[in-house]
Amino acid sequence: MRLVVCVDRDDDLGRKAKVEGPVIGRANVLDAAVRLATADPEDADTNAAFAAVSLLDELRGAGEECEVCVLTGAAKVGIVSDRRVAEQFDRVLAQVHATTAYLVSDGAEDEYLYPILSSRVKIDGIRRVFVRQSATIESTYYTVIRALKDPKLRAKTVLPLALVLLILGIAAAGGVLLWGVIGLAILLGVYLIFWTFDIDEAIIESIRSASSDVRQGSVAFGFGLFTFALIGVGFVGIHYLYNGAATSTTLLSRVLLFLQSGMVWWVLAALTWETGRAIRRMFIRGRFPRSFIVATTSIIGTGLVSYGIVFLVRYLQGNTSATPIFLLAGLIVTGLGLVIGAGVLQQYFRSLARRSVPPPTTVG
Repeated sequence: MRLVVCVDRDDDLGRKAKVEGPVIGRANVLDAAVRLATADPEDADTNAAFAAVSLLDELRGAGEECEVCVLTGAAKVGIVSDRRVAEQFDRVLAQVHATTAYLVSDGAEDEYLYPILSSRVKIDGIRRVFVRQSATIESTYYTVIRALKDPKLRAKTVLPLALVLLILGIAAAGGVLLWGVIGLAILLGVYLIFWTFDIDEAIIESIRSASSDVRQGSVAFGFGLFTFALIGVGFVGIHYLYNGAATSTTLLSRVLLFLQSGMVWWVLAALTWETGRAIRRMFIRGRFPRSFIVATTSIIGTGLVSYGIVFLVRYLQGNTSATPIFLLAGLIVTGLGLVIGAGVLQQYFRSLARRSVPPPTTVG
């Protein structure tokens, strides 16, 4: 069976038409598209949904067995929205049992999800939907005005300009324009890092998850607190160690000692975090997750490689002579083996998951 997939990454269906994803079936997709068109006639996702239904009719007319679905994400496009799309796609595949899929997209933003979809089922192709519009100056002006009403676009374009004007204005009024420029550079640098890697979204999602864990009495919250405690203890310990060596060694030596001493604490913190997540999933699903084995193997391997490299640099700098070179090489080789083994385990578990999916049923 072939599946026609339309993705609403920013969840316009949910926010505007009050339709929860995933939407499966021709009649349901048409109803959702009509409700979205009624709520917002200018939304491009409406055209994408109708195009998906049109493609479904075209494939069925050619004698193929196929179905259509619409996946919805979240208003804040990024980690949260992509995770919701992946979860909904898994639910659709469990119900439809499709072997191939066709992606209908209304722009490049939806096509960012191609790796997520293709990791679960073979993608035969992408159909892009373009909306014909008048190219006059007046229509361009109103298009820009309407676009600026979008909260997502406003946050990415207007907010940085507002920060620049606000900080420079305050600094000029206080007679410290140079410090205003310095503070502005730091603030914009932090903003761009957060925006590039969706750190703000990850922080918000972590806070929501922690709040949910507290209300539900989840063990993951306790493990999370212990994780941050390990990180804090590690930083305090290596801070005193760093200051103690400040007068007797060079800056590079102190930095290497800092990294080497903190590596053990950071690895333990990562293992504690993964253990809490695994126990929470075990309580929810009734079985211990296979991903825990992959994660712990990868964390230990990465820790051994990092520790070995830092120790090797210290050895070459002449800061330590008690450790033989073959032991350092053993740490790095063992760590690399564990990292590679984690990748092999991941592929093995994926193959097991594919085998457990029942074959598609045939009609006739």
